[in-house]
Amino acid sequence: MCCFAQYVLNVTDTKIFARLTSPGMQVLAYEMTYESAEPNAMALPLPTDATKGESAVRFVSLEDFEHFFSHLERGFPRIPRMSIGCSESKIVTSSRGAIEVHQVGDYIASFVPSLADFDRLDPRFVIPKETWNLIPQYKDYGFAVFQLKQLAGKPHPMALEFASRWNDRVFFPTVHIHDGEVHAAEAFDHMLYMQHAQFDSVVGGYVDSDIHDPSTEFVRSKEVASGFADVIKSNGLIAGDLLVHRKEMRGLLANQDQILTIAGDPLVPHFNPKHYKRLAPWGVAAAACAWFLARRGRLKKSAMAVAKD
Repeated sequence: MCCFAQYVLNVTDTKIFARLTSPGMQVLAYEMTYESAEPNAMALPLPTDATKGESAVRFVSLEDFEHFFSHLERGFPRIPRMSIGCSESKIVTSSRGAIEVHQVGDYIASFVPSLADFDRLDPRFVIPKETWNLIPQYKDYGFAVFQLKQLAGKPHPMALEFASRWNDRVFFPTVHIHDGEVHAAEAFDHMLYMQHAQFDSVVGGYVDSDIHDPSTEFVRSKEVASGFADVIKSNGLIAGDLLVHRKEMRGLLANQDQILTIAGDPLVPHFNPKHYKRLAPWGVAAAACAWFLARRGRLKKSAMAVAKD
């Protein structure tokens, strides 16, 4: 998602990471390369639990881990191939005081708990309510607003954890607002990364960096995250004992958020028989070998008995 307060000249190479840290709690990390003609801010609409008010979001600094997404990418090595040719909830109302600001690495970050609270922000960094009204599902969302220090560049990823209104959904903010307008379709240049134990529970083995698993429509990492990413430097965003799942979004696509409904514990996988499928041929071979050796032993004993007679 790129919802900018002011007109932006260019946005490319967007990467988003999402994970449920527990039912009803989600982390997000977001990175992009951008160019703006004037000081700008980006807003991330979030399906927050409205009963939490301004405490629904905790910002996470990745200032010391600017290569967060590069680490994730290491989990998807290219495999050489041989080629032969071609519910209603109680809403907490605003106190109407100033929105608290947080220095989070390269960003000045604020959490705006509702659309009505945007007038508590610097007007330069506010997307007009008329624009938000074009996306009715955001009428009761919260908004994480990141003021960008530079007019252009690729700053370290912005990150946060939020109390979600959903226990079983993973939310990727991918709606575009670049020019104050909301278009039905937009040009996407996105890579989505996600961790969830129930995805781990249904995928088969790793095939290649661009081969989607038919069970999830994501590409699974070759191994669990601790094998290729610095889990400690991620400040709790990455779960080291889970796989990472990746999906590319390129080209002209529907301008909407990506929401995955995934039932089950987000942290503990259940038994996955697919992990043992690739061992089946070895099991057959071992059984055949055992049968052969046992048979040879029986024949040898029979021969010895005949010889004694």
